[in-house]
Amino acid sequence: MLAAPDKFRGTATAAEVAAAIAEVVEARGGTCDRAPMADGGEGTLDALGGPNRSSVVTGPLGDPVEAGWRLEGRTAVIEMARASGLALVGGPEGNDAVAASTYGTGELLVEAVELGARRVVVAVGGSATTDGGFGALRAMYPPQRFRGVELVVACDVRLGFVDAAEVFAPQKGASDAEVALLRRRLERLVLDYQETYGVDVTDVVGGGAAGGLAGGLAAIGAELVSGFELVAEEIELYERMSPADLVITGEGFVDEESFDGKVIGGISSYAADLEVDLFVVAGQVFDGVSRRVDAVSLTERFGGERAMGATLECVGEAVAERLAQITDAR
Repeated sequence: MLAAPDKFRGTATAAEVAAAIAEVVEARGGTCDRAPMADGGEGTLDALGGPNRSSVVTGPLGDPVEAGWRLEGRTAVIEMARASGLALVGGPEGNDAVAASTYGTGELLVEAVELGARRVVVAVGGSATTDGGFGALRAMYPPQRFRGVELVVACDVRLGFVDAAEVFAPQKGASDAEVALLRRRLERLVLDYQETYGVDVTDVVGGGAAGGLAGGLAAIGAELVSGFELVAEEIELYERMSPADLVITGEGFVDEESFDGKVIGGISSYAADLEVDLFVVAGQVFDGVSRRVDAVSLTERFGGERAMGATLECVGEAVAERLAQITDAR
């Protein structure tokens, strides 16, 4: 059996959920391979081995923050949320959506290269920012220092660069007037990047990730890739799924968007290809998802209060119930 969940945002990490699933499987005498997953957003660093370095950098609103990152051989993994994330400022209520900057993420990139990294994976998601990557590029100046460095941006969205303002800035505390201002700023950056770097980021798929940070990095030569595919390849997920008789995955909210570049959709596709049974545990299930996959909503099964307050217990009970049903069916 394989446990390959994403995080349950705000209640449990992917590693904690995988452990809760494995505990139930192993208590029944089975074996369970743990493969905590992520799709390029928060949790990607942990899925790829976790931090083994820590640096003090400039936070999204200018205060110093301590950001964990990873350097293994010549490969570095940086999770922008640890340097420029919304959680660092206390959520949208504590954020200044216009002033928030990715400068600290750029500082991490510079340090990684100075310490010898020649491949840098940047996981984007959970940002406080809509600066189009301008802050990061300012910290990274001059961009020539990144010649010969493979920059890979792990994205969990396909959003265009300028559209980041309308789609995500309100979630970061921006008012309607600020959203309009941020859109104009991104439109100006499109022209600036084209003039400075010779790259039109307008139609770069995923360029709007992390408030346009992905597009800004693309302007200096970064490759934007599916975060799910990158993590899956790094941890050899497909190969680990192949011998499993059941794969259990999950995340906090599952809806139709979960099948577009996210963990649930990617694992569902792999399972179908391998003809492996799949079970999805989710905090909440929307949009008739249960018609597409075998899924359980913890909120529906245990009530909202318990699902939020005792998530790991609920995950364990839901998995135990499903395994009992499988056994009875046999």
